[in-house]
Amino acid sequence: MQPDQPSQPSQTSPGTPQTISGRFVDPDLERRFVTGERQARVVHMRLFSGFLAAMLIGYALVNPLYFSREDELRFTLLLLPALGILAGYAGATAWRGYASRPIIDFACLLGIAFLIMAENALLFEEMQRAQVQLHASIAINGLIVMAFAAIAFAGQLRWYTAWLGCHAAVYFGIMVVTEADLVPFIYATLAYVTSAAVMLLLTWSVGQAHRQSFILSDALEAERAKTEELLFNVLPPAVAARLKAGQVVADSYPDVSVVFIDICGFSDLSRRISPGHLVDLLNGFFLLADKCAAETGIEKVKTIGDAYLAISGGNNPSHNSADAAIRFGEAVIAGLPELRTATGIDLHIRVGIHTGPVVGGVIGETRMAYDYWGETMNIASRIEGAANPDGIAVSETTWMRGRGERHFELPQMLTLKGVGEMAVYRLAEKPSADIIRLVG
Repeated sequence: MQPDQPSQPSQTSPGTPQTISGRFVDPDLERRFVTGERQARVVHMRLFSGFLAAMLIGYALVNPLYFSREDELRFTLLLLPALGILAGYAGATAWRGYASRPIIDFACLLGIAFLIMAENALLFEEMQRAQVQLHASIAINGLIVMAFAAIAFAGQLRWYTAWLGCHAAVYFGIMVVTEADLVPFIYATLAYVTSAAVMLLLTWSVGQAHRQSFILSDALEAERAKTEELLFNVLPPAVAARLKAGQVVADSYPDVSVVFIDICGFSDLSRRISPGHLVDLLNGFFLLADKCAAETGIEKVKTIGDAYLAISGGNNPSHNSADAAIRFGEAVIAGLPELRTATGIDLHIRVGIHTGPVVGGVIGETRMAYDYWGETMNIASRIEGAANPDGIAVSETTWMRGRGERHFELPQMLTLKGVGEMAVYRLAEKPSADIIRLVG
């Protein structure tokens, strides 16, 4: 037999097949089950070690009243290694690798059982001197270790059967060596066989019950993992973690850059092409924007019809949110030619960016999403309408922080709906006489 080793979790369902012996067919699942069960029983085995040590010490205290000095010395010589094994066993349960190695229980419990049976043999000799033959007492005392071995190997019938076989061999060997009479031998054998059968049945039944519980728990954990994965897909990781902790999610960001991207002439496109083709077009455009957002560290907020809303410097910190937002817009525009070729549609977009304060958070209890609010959002959407096709328009606050080596056209004062008059800067494709070269 090889000791079980830990493995990575694997998803299961209540219909997972099992072998005739009750073991899981999937070896990874079997190892994970055994490791988990053994880890859960660590406290019980420590208590067992303490209980058995106390019992043996109790015998040692009583023995001087009835044992000869020679047998008392022999008992003490057996007691010391027994206490050593129990101490080592209790210490082994604190080792990280204990749960994956049933061989520790096998060796320690078998060693303890052998020493107790040897001590019981001494007890039998003393009873013989008193003309009392109680071989059954050996079986009863051995039953204590047998019971705890059944607990230690619950769900591991093969290990317990092997352990019980070794235990039985020594037990009956002692019975033969002590030259027991036929009647006491028969009754002691019946007591042992009955106890062993009960313990085997107990180990099997408890193991089966635990396996069914494990299957259900594992299936529940798999569903929980799927739900958590979905939560982390629709919400930023930090936000999802706060929601799981039961916290209210409401944040204030003093300086972020909001990016609004819209498809030019989308209403006309929706009338000219089929619904299926339109969905393919939107899907291709949003996938392109998602890819560019991931590459530039931009946080996607949501899509609104044919519009794409993103944030730079919100849940994804940015050293220069304006620069990152402009780079994002440039990346999306650079990917349009390939999208036009793939869809066969002459697609063009406008990009509007504004930098300022926003408030973010999660509201409601159904279809939750992390959203942003504030005048900055409204200004970015208005500036988008002032951009040229396949162009980027930014506010003065964005231009101040994101100009760098870029070239912008001269600012134009525009009256934006719901905002008022603002200076709007359009990113230029190349320098010319009417373009300002501004180096940040």
